[in-house]
Amino acid sequence: MAPAAAEPRLAAVANVLAVLDGRSLDSVLAAAPAATDERDRALAAELSFGVCRWYRRLDALLATLLQKPLKPRDRDLHVLLLVGIYQLLYSRVPAHAAVSTTVDASRQLGKTWASKLVNGVLRRLQREREMLESAVDRVPAVRFAQPDWLFDAISGAWPAHSERILDALQQRPPMTLRVDLCRVSRDDYLNRLVAAGLPAHAHASFGSAIVLEQAVGVERLPGFDGGLVSVQDAGAQLAATWLDLAPRQRVLDACAAPGGKTLAILQQADDLAVTAVDIDAERLQRVAQNLERADVRAELCVADAAAPPDDGWGACQYDRILVDAPCSATGVMRRHPDIRLLRRGADIDALVARQAAILDALWPRLAPGGRLLYVTCSLLPRENVDQVDAFVRRHADARVADLPTTPGSRAGKGVQLLPGIDDSDGFFYAALNKAPSE
Repeated sequence: MAPAAAEPRLAAVANVLAVLDGRSLDSVLAAAPAATDERDRALAAELSFGVCRWYRRLDALLATLLQKPLKPRDRDLHVLLLVGIYQLLYSRVPAHAAVSTTVDASRQLGKTWASKLVNGVLRRLQREREMLESAVDRVPAVRFAQPDWLFDAISGAWPAHSERILDALQQRPPMTLRVDLCRVSRDDYLNRLVAAGLPAHAHASFGSAIVLEQAVGVERLPGFDGGLVSVQDAGAQLAATWLDLAPRQRVLDACAAPGGKTLAILQQADDLAVTAVDIDAERLQRVAQNLERADVRAELCVADAAAPPDDGWGACQYDRILVDAPCSATGVMRRHPDIRLLRRGADIDALVARQAAILDALWPRLAPGGRLLYVTCSLLPRENVDQVDAFVRRHADARVADLPTTPGSRAGKGVQLLPGIDDSDGFFYAALNKAPSE
């Protein structure tokens, strides 16, 4: 049995290795065996997120600390060393504990021979930290721990803001809440949080958003079980508002999982007939759980939004359609740092084609005079501005509607929210109205 202190480090190694093999960190953590100690579980998650967030920079530092690369069969030891370096540079773990627990964990990996190597690498980092960090940070993409293709894409798309964006993507995200304003005012809910001993403040730019000073379990949030409040990034909260909903409309929420926007839609106006579609049956269950929590109803359909059926939901006309499109997710890397390890530049062509297929398939299901709101959590113009421009060229009956630019910045025919600029994750929005029938 591993020493207790080594267990969360070993768990982090297993988690990061799974990500390197192509699995999302969220799915890995969800499937992880329960820890006997909640603090161990929290530490394992923190180390896993942290190593994914800083992987390229940690890897560059390790390369300078090793006389020669480790063999492929020792990739678990390689990741363990990254865990050790992360603890020394970015965690609150005392330096002596970071070194000793990482050495202990190397023995538990069955690599007793490596204990002196691990100790030597980490102690050299302590001695030469400033010089070593300065050396690897001469490469800007390494300093921001981004793959070259993504660093270049963000820098090229947002030259005036790229350093602020890239820096923001390395930060830990706040825990942001969306208040159901039909049931309680934001000020009243802030008072409930204060009474519950949960310091928070109103978001300056998003009217339904509250930011907690410290993340907590949702069970501590007053009224969470009744749907009074939900956990949702501030930028994502604009979707229900910018759909411009009215009572008794028929609404299609395509690519609906995990359901945060579906719930916000249902809480935005009365007597809506909402259909939520997602291609993933398991993820659609999360939509059901979100709606059940707030005691609201929608029709849930497992289906490919790019291939609507000729009957059922695919045969209906909708007043409003939300296309929360599958995308590179480059705007939400502060919440999902594994994206920089999982995403490849070559993925973008397929994503752009998929987005276009969904838009083209759903446009005929939008009633004349209706609105389709196109949303991504991407920072890349190919998925955003370019995608909307191409769609408008293909569809003569599409009319681009003006959206507010506070928060956000005008980006072609849409609005772009940028991490580090808009105090939110990165989102793109474009509202496309269908011309009324003659």
